[in-house]
Amino acid sequence: MSSAMAVPETGDLSAYCHDVARRAKAAAGRLATIGSGVKIRWLRRSAQLLRENLAALQRANADDLAAAPGYGLTAAAIDRLRLTPERIEAIAAALEEVAQIRDPVGRVIDSTVRPNGLRVDKVRVPLGVVFFIYESRPNVTADAAAICVKAGNAVILRGGKEAIHSSQAIVELLQQAARETGLPEDAVQLVATIDRAAVGEFLRMPEYIDVAIPRGGESLIRRVAAEAKMPVIKHFDGNCHVYVDASADLAMAREIVVNAKCQRMGVCNAAESLLVHADVAGRFLPMIAVELGRHNVEIRGDQRTRALVASAQPATEADYAAEYLGPVISVCVVGSLDEAIRHINRYGSHHTDAIVTSDLQASERFAAEVDSSAVMINASTRFNDGGEFGLGAEIGISTDKFHARGPCGVDELTSYKYVVHGNGQVRG
Repeated sequence: MSSAMAVPETGDLSAYCHDVARRAKAAAGRLATIGSGVKIRWLRRSAQLLRENLAALQRANADDLAAAPGYGLTAAAIDRLRLTPERIEAIAAALEEVAQIRDPVGRVIDSTVRPNGLRVDKVRVPLGVVFFIYESRPNVTADAAAICVKAGNAVILRGGKEAIHSSQAIVELLQQAARETGLPEDAVQLVATIDRAAVGEFLRMPEYIDVAIPRGGESLIRRVAAEAKMPVIKHFDGNCHVYVDASADLAMAREIVVNAKCQRMGVCNAAESLLVHADVAGRFLPMIAVELGRHNVEIRGDQRTRALVASAQPATEADYAAEYLGPVISVCVVGSLDEAIRHINRYGSHHTDAIVTSDLQASERFAAEVDSSAVMINASTRFNDGGEFGLGAEIGISTDKFHARGPCGVDELTSYKYVVHGNGQVRG
Protein backbone atom coordinates (compact mmCIF):
# COMPACT_ATOMS: atom_id res chain seq x y z
CA MET A 1 0.00 0.00 0.00
CA SER A 2 1.06 3.58 -0.55
CA SER A 3 1.96 5.62 2.48
CA ALA A 4 -1.11 7.75 1.69
CA MET A 5 -3.97 7.48 4.16
CA ALA A 6 -6.23 4.52 3.39
CA VAL A 7 -9.97 4.94 2.97
CA PRO A 8 -10.90 2.18 5.47
CA GLU A 9 -8.90 3.95 8.19
CA THR A 10 -10.64 7.29 7.78
CA GLY A 11 -14.01 6.38 6.31
CA ASP A 12 -13.88 9.78 4.62
CA LEU A 13 -13.60 9.45 0.84
CA SER A 14 -13.10 13.17 0.23
CA ALA A 15 -10.30 13.42 2.78
CA TYR A 16 -8.59 10.37 1.29
CA CYS A 17 -8.78 11.72 -2.28
CA HIS A 18 -7.47 15.12 -1.23
CA ASP A 19 -4.59 13.45 0.61
CA VAL A 20 -3.62 11.44 -2.48
CA ALA A 21 -3.86 14.54 -4.69
CA ARG A 22 -1.78 16.69 -2.31
CA ARG A 23 0.91 14.03 -2.19
CA ALA A 24 0.94 13.81 -5.98
CA LYS A 25 1.30 17.59 -6.29
CA ALA A 26 4.25 17.60 -3.90
CA ALA A 27 5.85 14.69 -5.78
CA ALA A 28 5.38 16.50 -9.10
CA GLY A 29 7.27 19.49 -7.72
CA ARG A 30 10.21 17.26 -6.84
CA LEU A 31 10.04 15.36 -10.13
CA ALA A 32 10.43 18.58 -12.11
CA THR A 33 13.97 18.94 -10.77
CA ILE A 34 15.03 15.27 -10.97
CA GLY A 35 17.45 14.35 -13.70
CA SER A 36 16.91 11.82 -16.43
CA GLY A 37 19.31 9.36 -14.81
CA VAL A 38 17.09 8.88 -11.75
CA LYS A 39 14.06 8.17 -13.91
CA ILE A 40 16.01 5.66 -15.98
CA ARG A 41 17.27 3.88 -12.85
CA TRP A 42 13.72 3.75 -11.49
CA LEU A 43 12.36 2.24 -14.70
CA ARG A 44 15.09 -0.39 -14.86
CA ARG A 45 14.80 -1.27 -11.18
CA SER A 46 11.01 -1.52 -11.55
CA ALA A 47 11.46 -3.96 -14.43
CA GLN A 48 13.88 -6.01 -12.34
CA LEU A 49 11.48 -6.15 -9.38
CA LEU A 50 8.62 -7.28 -11.61
CA ARG A 51 10.74 -10.19 -12.80
CA GLU A 52 11.90 -11.05 -9.29
CA ASN A 53 8.36 -11.02 -7.87
CA LEU A 54 6.63 -13.05 -10.56
CA ALA A 55 5.05 -15.48 -8.06
CA ALA A 56 3.67 -12.66 -5.88
CA LEU A 57 2.22 -10.90 -8.91
CA GLN A 58 0.51 -14.10 -10.03
CA ARG A 59 -0.94 -14.65 -6.54
CA ALA A 60 -2.44 -11.16 -6.59
CA ASN A 61 -3.69 -11.74 -10.12
CA ALA A 62 -5.33 -14.99 -9.01
CA ASP A 63 -7.54 -12.96 -6.63
CA ASP A 64 -8.69 -10.83 -9.56
CA LEU A 65 -9.30 -13.87 -11.76
CA ALA A 66 -11.36 -15.50 -9.01
CA ALA A 67 -13.57 -12.41 -8.72
CA ALA A 68 -13.86 -11.81 -12.47
CA PRO A 69 -16.94 -13.99 -13.17
CA GLY A 70 -18.81 -12.07 -10.49
CA TYR A 71 -18.19 -8.87 -12.41
CA GLY A 72 -19.72 -10.42 -15.54
CA LEU A 73 -16.47 -10.49 -17.48
CA THR A 74 -16.46 -12.52 -20.68
CA ALA A 75 -13.93 -15.27 -21.28
CA ALA A 76 -12.00 -12.92 -23.57
CA ALA A 77 -11.95 -10.18 -20.92
CA ILE A 78 -10.76 -12.64 -18.28
CA ASP A 79 -7.97 -13.73 -20.59
CA ARG A 80 -6.85 -10.08 -21.04
CA LEU A 81 -6.80 -9.79 -17.24
CA ARG A 82 -4.56 -12.83 -16.74
CA LEU A 83 -0.89 -12.31 -15.83
CA THR A 84 1.22 -15.12 -17.23
CA PRO A 85 5.02 -15.23 -16.86
CA GLU A 86 5.26 -14.17 -20.51
CA ARG A 87 2.99 -11.16 -19.94
CA ILE A 88 4.88 -10.09 -16.83
CA GLU A 89 8.09 -10.27 -18.84
CA ALA A 90 6.45 -8.13 -21.54
CA ILE A 91 5.48 -5.53 -18.91
CA ALA A 92 9.05 -5.45 -17.59
CA ALA A 93 10.46 -5.17 -21.11
CA ALA A 94 8.07 -2.28 -21.83
CA LEU A 95 9.44 -0.37 -18.83
CA GLU A 96 12.96 -0.87 -20.15
CA GLU A 97 11.86 0.45 -23.54
CA VAL A 98 10.47 3.60 -21.90
CA ALA A 99 13.82 4.01 -20.14
CA GLN A 100 15.48 4.27 -23.56
CA ILE A 101 13.12 6.98 -24.87
CA ARG A 102 14.74 10.39 -25.06
CA ASP A 103 13.77 12.46 -22.02
CA PRO A 104 11.64 15.40 -23.19
CA VAL A 105 11.99 17.50 -20.03
CA GLY A 106 14.30 20.47 -20.46
CA ARG A 107 14.59 20.01 -24.22
CA VAL A 108 14.80 23.32 -26.10
CA ILE A 109 12.10 23.25 -28.78
CA ASP A 110 13.09 26.58 -30.31
CA SER A 111 15.52 29.38 -29.59
CA THR A 112 15.67 32.93 -30.92
CA VAL A 113 18.04 35.81 -30.24
CA ARG A 114 16.25 39.16 -30.34
CA PRO A 115 17.80 42.38 -31.71
CA ASN A 116 18.31 43.60 -28.14
CA GLY A 117 20.38 40.51 -27.31
CA LEU A 118 17.74 38.58 -25.37
CA ARG A 119 17.80 34.83 -26.03
CA VAL A 120 14.28 33.39 -25.93
CA ASP A 121 14.19 29.62 -25.42
CA LYS A 122 11.02 27.52 -25.67
CA VAL A 123 11.61 24.62 -23.28
CA ARG A 124 9.64 21.42 -22.61
CA VAL A 125 8.35 21.06 -19.03
CA PRO A 126 6.14 18.44 -17.33
CA LEU A 127 2.38 18.91 -17.16
CA GLY A 128 2.46 18.24 -13.42
CA VAL A 129 -0.08 15.76 -12.03
CA VAL A 130 -1.94 13.34 -14.31
CA PHE A 131 -5.16 11.65 -13.18
CA PHE A 132 -5.47 8.53 -15.32
CA ILE A 133 -8.72 6.53 -15.37
CA TYR A 134 -8.46 3.31 -17.34
CA GLU A 135 -9.72 -0.18 -18.11
CA SER A 136 -8.86 -3.33 -16.23
CA ARG A 137 -5.76 -4.69 -17.98
CA PRO A 138 -2.91 -4.77 -15.42
CA ASN A 139 -0.19 -3.97 -17.97
CA VAL A 140 -1.75 -0.53 -18.44
CA THR A 141 -0.95 0.25 -14.80
CA ALA A 142 2.78 -0.13 -15.39
CA ASP A 143 2.75 1.44 -18.86
CA ALA A 144 0.91 4.57 -17.70
CA ALA A 145 3.10 5.01 -14.65
CA ALA A 146 6.24 4.65 -16.76
CA ILE A 147 5.29 7.12 -19.46
CA CYS A 148 3.97 9.74 -17.02
CA VAL A 149 7.07 9.66 -14.84
CA LYS A 150 9.39 9.63 -17.86
CA ALA A 151 7.77 12.93 -18.86
CA GLY A 152 8.33 14.29 -15.35
CA ASN A 153 4.74 13.94 -14.12
CA ALA A 154 3.27 12.44 -10.99
CA VAL A 155 0.35 10.12 -11.77
CA ILE A 156 -2.76 9.08 -9.87
CA LEU A 157 -3.95 5.75 -11.27
CA ARG A 158 -7.60 4.82 -11.04
CA GLY A 159 -7.87 1.37 -12.62
CA GLY A 160 -10.86 -0.89 -13.01
CA LYS A 161 -12.06 -2.92 -10.04
CA GLU A 162 -11.48 -6.10 -12.04
CA ALA A 163 -7.69 -5.70 -11.72
CA ILE A 164 -7.42 -4.00 -8.33
CA HIS A 165 -5.22 -6.69 -6.71
CA SER A 166 -2.92 -7.01 -9.73
CA SER A 167 -2.57 -3.25 -10.09
CA GLN A 168 -1.86 -2.79 -6.38
CA ALA A 169 0.87 -5.43 -6.51
CA ILE A 170 2.47 -3.72 -9.51
CA VAL A 171 2.30 -0.26 -7.94
CA GLU A 172 3.85 -1.53 -4.68
CA LEU A 173 6.87 -2.70 -6.70
CA LEU A 174 7.07 0.61 -8.58
CA GLN A 175 7.02 2.44 -5.25
CA GLN A 176 9.68 0.15 -3.83
CA ALA A 177 11.85 0.96 -6.84
CA ALA A 178 11.18 4.66 -6.24
CA ARG A 179 12.40 4.43 -2.64
CA GLU A 180 15.52 2.60 -3.76
CA THR A 181 16.44 4.98 -6.59
CA GLY A 182 15.57 8.38 -5.12
CA LEU A 183 12.35 8.99 -7.03
CA PRO A 184 9.48 10.45 -4.97
CA GLU A 185 7.38 7.47 -3.84
CA ASP A 186 4.16 9.42 -4.33
CA ALA A 187 5.02 10.02 -7.99
CA VAL A 188 2.96 6.87 -8.63
CA GLN A 189 -0.19 6.28 -6.58
CA LEU A 190 -3.05 3.87 -7.12
CA VAL A 191 -6.49 4.89 -5.88
CA ALA A 192 -7.15 2.35 -3.12
CA THR A 193 -10.93 2.35 -3.39
CA ILE A 194 -13.25 0.99 -6.09
CA ASP A 195 -15.94 3.50 -5.09
CA ARG A 196 -16.87 5.28 -8.32
CA ALA A 197 -17.49 8.47 -6.34
CA ALA A 198 -13.72 8.81 -5.98
CA VAL A 199 -13.46 9.67 -9.67
CA GLY A 200 -15.76 12.64 -9.16
CA GLU A 201 -13.72 13.78 -6.16
CA PHE A 202 -10.48 13.86 -8.15
CA LEU A 203 -12.13 15.56 -11.12
CA ARG A 204 -13.03 18.49 -8.85
CA MET A 205 -9.42 19.20 -7.84
CA PRO A 206 -7.83 21.47 -10.47
CA GLU A 207 -5.68 22.97 -7.72
CA TYR A 208 -3.82 19.65 -7.49
CA ILE A 209 -4.43 17.83 -10.79
CA ASP A 210 -3.28 19.36 -14.09
CA VAL A 211 -4.83 16.98 -16.61
CA ALA A 212 -7.26 14.03 -16.62
CA ILE A 213 -6.89 11.18 -19.12
CA PRO A 214 -9.74 8.66 -19.38
CA ARG A 215 -9.22 5.42 -21.29
CA GLY A 216 -12.16 3.08 -21.60
CA GLY A 217 -15.75 3.03 -22.80
CA GLU A 218 -17.47 6.06 -24.28
CA SER A 219 -19.76 6.52 -21.26
CA LEU A 220 -16.75 6.80 -18.92
CA ILE A 221 -14.99 9.26 -21.20
CA ARG A 222 -18.09 11.44 -21.56
CA ARG A 223 -18.54 11.45 -17.79
CA VAL A 224 -14.95 12.59 -17.27
CA ALA A 225 -15.24 15.27 -19.97
CA ALA A 226 -18.46 16.58 -18.39
CA GLU A 227 -17.27 16.62 -14.77
CA ALA A 228 -13.57 17.50 -15.02
CA LYS A 229 -12.50 20.94 -13.78
CA MET A 230 -9.13 20.48 -15.47
CA PRO A 231 -8.21 19.80 -19.13
CA VAL A 232 -8.97 16.32 -20.46
CA ILE A 233 -6.97 14.41 -23.10
CA LYS A 234 -9.40 12.01 -24.77
CA HIS A 235 -11.21 10.49 -27.68
CA PHE A 236 -14.81 9.34 -27.45
CA ASP A 237 -14.87 6.64 -30.12
CA GLY A 238 -13.12 5.39 -33.23
CA ASN A 239 -15.32 5.31 -36.32
CA CYS A 240 -12.42 4.85 -38.72
CA HIS A 241 -12.82 4.79 -42.52
CA VAL A 242 -11.01 3.28 -45.47
CA TYR A 243 -11.74 4.98 -48.81
CA VAL A 244 -10.87 3.02 -51.97
CA ASP A 245 -10.32 5.61 -54.68
CA ALA A 246 -10.93 5.18 -58.42
CA SER A 247 -7.19 4.85 -59.04
CA ALA A 248 -6.54 2.36 -56.23
CA ASP A 249 -4.51 -0.81 -56.63
CA LEU A 250 -7.36 -3.16 -55.75
CA ALA A 251 -5.10 -5.96 -54.50
CA MET A 252 -3.49 -3.47 -52.14
CA ALA A 253 -6.92 -2.16 -51.14
CA ARG A 254 -8.08 -5.67 -50.32
CA GLU A 255 -5.13 -6.28 -47.99
CA ILE A 256 -5.54 -2.90 -46.28
CA VAL A 257 -9.28 -3.27 -45.71
CA VAL A 258 -8.98 -6.79 -44.32
CA ASN A 259 -6.16 -5.77 -41.99
CA ALA A 260 -7.84 -2.55 -40.89
CA LYS A 261 -11.09 -4.33 -40.08
CA CYS A 262 -10.12 -7.85 -39.09
CA GLN A 263 -6.62 -7.88 -37.60
CA ARG A 264 -8.11 -6.85 -34.24
CA MET A 265 -11.73 -5.73 -34.25
CA GLY A 266 -12.23 -4.48 -30.70
CA VAL A 267 -9.84 -1.52 -30.79
CA CYS A 268 -10.29 2.15 -31.52
CA ASN A 269 -8.16 2.20 -34.70
CA ALA A 270 -9.96 -0.69 -36.41
CA ALA A 271 -11.89 0.28 -39.55
CA GLU A 272 -15.66 0.48 -39.11
CA SER A 273 -16.63 2.05 -42.46
CA LEU A 274 -15.62 1.34 -46.05
CA LEU A 275 -16.15 3.82 -48.89
CA VAL A 276 -15.61 2.71 -52.49
CA HIS A 277 -15.52 4.88 -55.61
CA ALA A 278 -18.29 3.97 -58.06
CA ASP A 279 -15.76 3.41 -60.87
CA VAL A 280 -14.22 0.40 -59.06
CA ALA A 281 -17.12 -0.74 -56.89
CA GLY A 282 -18.26 -3.38 -59.37
CA ARG A 283 -14.87 -5.08 -59.23
CA PHE A 284 -13.88 -4.40 -55.63
CA LEU A 285 -17.02 -4.95 -53.56
CA PRO A 286 -17.73 -8.57 -54.59
CA MET A 287 -14.05 -9.38 -53.95
CA ILE A 288 -13.88 -7.71 -50.54
CA ALA A 289 -17.21 -9.24 -49.51
CA VAL A 290 -15.69 -12.70 -49.93
CA GLU A 291 -12.62 -11.72 -47.87
CA LEU A 292 -14.69 -10.16 -45.09
CA GLY A 293 -17.00 -13.16 -45.15
CA ARG A 294 -14.04 -15.37 -44.26
CA HIS A 295 -13.82 -13.37 -41.04
CA ASN A 296 -17.60 -13.53 -40.48
CA VAL A 297 -17.93 -9.76 -40.95
CA GLU A 298 -21.44 -8.56 -41.73
CA ILE A 299 -21.74 -5.83 -44.39
CA ARG A 300 -24.34 -3.10 -43.97
CA GLY A 301 -24.50 -1.04 -47.12
CA ASP A 302 -26.34 1.52 -49.21
CA GLN A 303 -28.49 0.57 -52.20
CA ARG A 304 -25.54 0.46 -54.64
CA THR A 305 -23.59 -1.80 -52.29
CA ARG A 306 -26.52 -4.18 -51.86
CA ALA A 307 -26.91 -4.40 -55.64
CA LEU A 308 -23.32 -5.73 -55.84
CA VAL A 309 -23.23 -7.81 -52.64
CA ALA A 310 -26.25 -10.05 -52.19
CA SER A 311 -25.53 -10.76 -48.52
CA ALA A 312 -25.28 -7.09 -47.53
CA GLN A 313 -27.88 -5.74 -45.11
CA PRO A 314 -29.40 -2.25 -45.41
CA ALA A 315 -27.37 0.46 -43.68
CA THR A 316 -28.99 3.17 -41.58
CA GLU A 317 -27.72 6.63 -40.64
CA ALA A 318 -26.74 5.15 -37.27
CA ASP A 319 -24.64 2.49 -39.01
CA TYR A 320 -22.52 5.09 -40.77
CA ALA A 321 -21.75 6.76 -37.44
CA ALA A 322 -21.24 3.53 -35.48
CA GLU A 323 -18.15 2.18 -33.76
CA TYR A 324 -18.98 -1.52 -33.88
CA LEU A 325 -15.84 -2.93 -32.21
CA GLY A 326 -16.86 -6.25 -33.73
CA PRO A 327 -17.67 -8.15 -36.94
CA VAL A 328 -19.80 -5.51 -38.70
CA ILE A 329 -18.76 -2.88 -41.25
CA SER A 330 -20.75 -0.15 -42.97
CA VAL A 331 -20.18 0.29 -46.70
CA CYS A 332 -21.09 3.10 -49.06
CA VAL A 333 -20.43 3.63 -52.77
CA VAL A 334 -19.43 7.23 -53.53
CA GLY A 335 -19.21 9.06 -56.82
CA SER A 336 -16.14 11.18 -56.13
CA LEU A 337 -13.32 12.03 -53.76
CA ASP A 338 -15.33 15.06 -52.63
CA GLU A 339 -18.24 12.82 -51.65
CA ALA A 340 -15.91 10.52 -49.72
CA ILE A 341 -14.40 13.44 -47.79
CA ARG A 342 -17.84 14.86 -46.98
CA HIS A 343 -19.02 11.45 -45.76
CA ILE A 344 -15.99 10.98 -43.48
CA ASN A 345 -16.18 14.48 -42.00
CA ARG A 346 -19.91 14.05 -41.39
CA TYR A 347 -19.97 10.58 -39.85
CA GLY A 348 -16.40 10.07 -38.63
CA SER A 349 -14.99 10.55 -35.15
CA HIS A 350 -11.80 12.42 -36.17
CA HIS A 351 -9.70 9.41 -35.15
CA THR A 352 -8.07 7.60 -38.11
CA ASP A 353 -9.05 7.56 -41.79
CA ALA A 354 -7.29 6.01 -44.77
CA ILE A 355 -7.25 6.44 -48.53
CA VAL A 356 -6.05 3.82 -51.01
CA THR A 357 -5.07 5.58 -54.23
CA SER A 358 -2.44 5.90 -56.95
CA ASP A 359 -3.33 9.54 -57.51
CA LEU A 360 -0.91 11.87 -55.71
CA GLN A 361 -3.28 14.84 -55.96
CA ALA A 362 -6.13 12.78 -54.47
CA SER A 363 -3.94 11.68 -51.55
CA GLU A 364 -2.84 15.26 -50.87
CA ARG A 365 -6.43 16.54 -50.90
CA PHE A 366 -7.57 13.69 -48.65
CA ALA A 367 -4.78 14.43 -46.17
CA ALA A 368 -5.55 18.16 -46.16
CA GLU A 369 -9.35 18.00 -46.00
CA VAL A 370 -10.15 14.98 -43.80
CA ASP A 371 -10.38 16.32 -40.25
CA SER A 372 -8.82 13.45 -38.32
CA SER A 373 -5.97 13.01 -35.85
CA ALA A 374 -4.24 10.65 -38.28
CA VAL A 375 -4.64 10.17 -42.04
CA MET A 376 -3.23 7.06 -43.69
CA ILE A 377 -2.26 7.00 -47.35
CA ASN A 378 -2.08 3.44 -48.72
CA ALA A 379 -1.77 1.96 -45.22
CA SER A 380 -4.01 0.37 -42.62
CA THR A 381 -5.78 2.42 -39.96
CA ARG A 382 -4.28 0.01 -37.42
CA PHE A 383 -0.98 1.92 -37.58
CA ASN A 384 -2.34 4.86 -35.56
CA ASP A 385 -0.42 3.82 -32.45
CA GLY A 386 2.42 5.35 -30.48
CA GLY A 387 4.67 2.33 -30.89
CA GLU A 388 4.01 2.08 -34.63
CA PHE A 389 4.73 5.81 -35.05
CA GLY A 390 8.05 5.45 -33.25
CA LEU A 391 6.90 7.43 -30.21
CA GLY A 392 7.53 4.54 -27.84
CA ALA A 393 4.81 3.95 -25.27
CA GLU A 394 1.57 5.90 -25.44
CA ILE A 395 -1.03 6.71 -22.82
CA GLY A 396 -3.85 6.98 -25.35
CA ILE A 397 -5.02 8.65 -28.54
CA SER A 398 -6.51 12.12 -28.61
CA THR A 399 -8.96 13.42 -31.21
CA ASP A 400 -8.89 16.90 -29.69
CA LYS A 401 -6.91 19.78 -31.18
CA PHE A 402 -5.72 21.19 -27.83
CA HIS A 403 -3.30 20.31 -26.29
CA ALA A 404 -2.38 17.02 -27.96
CA ARG A 405 -3.66 15.15 -31.02
CA GLY A 406 -3.15 11.57 -32.13
CA PRO A 407 -1.06 9.08 -30.12
CA CYS A 408 0.07 10.65 -26.85
CA GLY A 409 3.61 9.69 -25.94
CA VAL A 410 6.10 11.31 -23.59
CA ASP A 411 6.29 14.56 -25.59
CA GLU A 412 2.49 14.93 -25.44
CA LEU A 413 2.66 14.59 -21.65
CA THR A 414 4.68 17.78 -21.47
CA SER A 415 3.93 21.45 -22.00
CA TYR A 416 6.47 24.23 -22.50
CA LYS A 417 7.60 27.46 -20.96
CA TYR A 418 9.64 30.35 -22.29
CA VAL A 419 13.00 30.85 -20.62
CA VAL A 420 14.54 34.22 -21.47
CA HIS A 421 18.26 34.89 -21.01
CA GLY A 422 19.49 38.46 -20.78
CA ASN A 423 22.43 40.49 -19.57
CA GLY A 424 20.69 43.44 -18.00
CA GLN A 425 18.19 44.44 -20.70
CA VAL A 426 15.25 46.62 -19.63
CA ARG A 427 12.29 47.64 -21.75
CA GLY A 428 12.10 51.24 -22.81
